[in-house]
Amino acid sequence: MAKINDNFLKLKAGYLFPEISKRVRNFSDSNPGKRIIRLGIGDVTLPLVPTVVKALKDASDEMGTSAGFKGYGPEQGYGFLIDEIIKHDFQSRGVQLSSDEVFVSDGSKCDTGNIQEIFSLSSKIAVTDPVYPVYVDTNVMAGRTGNSGSDGKYEKLIYLPCTSENNFQPDFPKERADLIYLCYPNNPTGTTVTKERLKEWVDYARKNNSIILYDAAYEGFITDSSLPHSIFEIEGAKEVAIEFRSFSKTAGFTGTRCAYIVVPKELKGESESGEKVSINSLWNRRHTTKFNGVSYPIQKAAAACYSDSGKKEISANINYYMENARIIREGISALGIQVYGGVNAPYIWLKTPGNATSWDFFDRLLNEVQVVGTPGSGFGPSGEGYFRLSAFGKREDVEEAVQKIKSLKL
Repeated sequence: MAKINDNFLKLKAGYLFPEISKRVRNFSDSNPGKRIIRLGIGDVTLPLVPTVVKALKDASDEMGTSAGFKGYGPEQGYGFLIDEIIKHDFQSRGVQLSSDEVFVSDGSKCDTGNIQEIFSLSSKIAVTDPVYPVYVDTNVMAGRTGNSGSDGKYEKLIYLPCTSENNFQPDFPKERADLIYLCYPNNPTGTTVTKERLKEWVDYARKNNSIILYDAAYEGFITDSSLPHSIFEIEGAKEVAIEFRSFSKTAGFTGTRCAYIVVPKELKGESESGEKVSINSLWNRRHTTKFNGVSYPIQKAAAACYSDSGKKEISANINYYMENARIIREGISALGIQVYGGVNAPYIWLKTPGNATSWDFFDRLLNEVQVVGTPGSGFGPSGEGYFRLSAFGKREDVEEAVQKIKSLKL
């Protein structure tokens, strides 16, 4: 009989979002006809903007002609999209990149999960807590951790608590970490990081020969001009950081799948023999071996996001979601509940009322007012006692959900 990878058995009972889906499905089966408002999983609800749709249709038509048909494309991405990414996302902020430092992919979830493959299994991993579960689970699957303890923490992982007590800004690891996962604007807490604090992280990584895995999937929601959109705005970051970006939430590509990862050529790792090795070359080898590239029509659609009309239309969608965030934030705050985030990010992070556990509060909202959010404990031990609401719903649903929550005796 074939042996399995026993590391998968270390994973907790169920990935957070399937567990939410299961509970919602069970409620729906038992209560047919009751309408459920979903503000849990961070999926967008607005359609793709017209400029993107036109580019997608035009590229599809092009693929239907002999002259325009494209077969396998470059695994790293087409030059026309990479050039737009560099020009608009980085050069506009004073960051210079070469085209072979950008790798187009089918999603940041995949990239943040796959990046660990090019690092040693002995690498020490530091994660903020609470954290996007993919960072933790993929390292568990790879075998870098021990089992999960009664406190919800995996052995061998370095947890960096982010709570109201430290203003959701983690302290530096007390023991040296090889890889440090940071996400700003943060999922799930909706909080941000200043350039000054990000520079301290870069300086820490340079001093300790660590690598920062910087998830900037929500940078498009930043409205405060003083906040960094990219870690590469910080001097020295190219020596110690990898950045992940996505079209999913900003441009509504959750169903069409397109993202990219930036791996600077200055970034080095070390082999067992002590040789300095280019992380860029390792990722290029992994990417071209295991990935066949994002489809041509999708990349043309992504490139259209950077056109004048595309940027204008996408900005309107982002403003729509951020108005949703304001409605949720102010509505929940009016109940006397402590609320965080929802200003430069599409997530609202709230303290559960009455010392309720995260899952108890989830069940109460589902069963009493049919509103679905995300239990904070699903993001890690320090998320217990907190709850996440997403601003990606439709306006009428958001307004109704807030009114329903207000009707509860909290």
